[in-house]
Amino acid sequence: MFWRGFLSNLLNPKVGVFYVTFLPQFVPAGANAASYCFWLACLHVALTLVWFAILISATVPLGRFLRRPAAVKTLDRLTGGVFVAFGIKLAASTSR
Repeated sequence: MFWRGFLSNLLNPKVGVFYVTFLPQFVPAGANAASYCFWLACLHVALTLVWFAILISATVPLGRFLRRPAAVKTLDRLTGGVFVAFGIKLAASTSR
């Protein structure tokens, strides 16, 4: 999956357009734009990898918690309450 995502990002022109248009505004005056933008892109990739590693490692305990019947029941009640509140708000609103 890593290589599949890597190749689709590499072959996706939107990613390149993002880096070419977004990163140059952070290059300080007098710095080599190409090397500084490359450094910023590498920093972005490193931070993304760390962030996704944290999210992936958090899914195991979260998955265990969400499989508990009490958690499912609580989330169902909470979601139902939100839907009922939206329904009451919609019924109480007036059309203009």
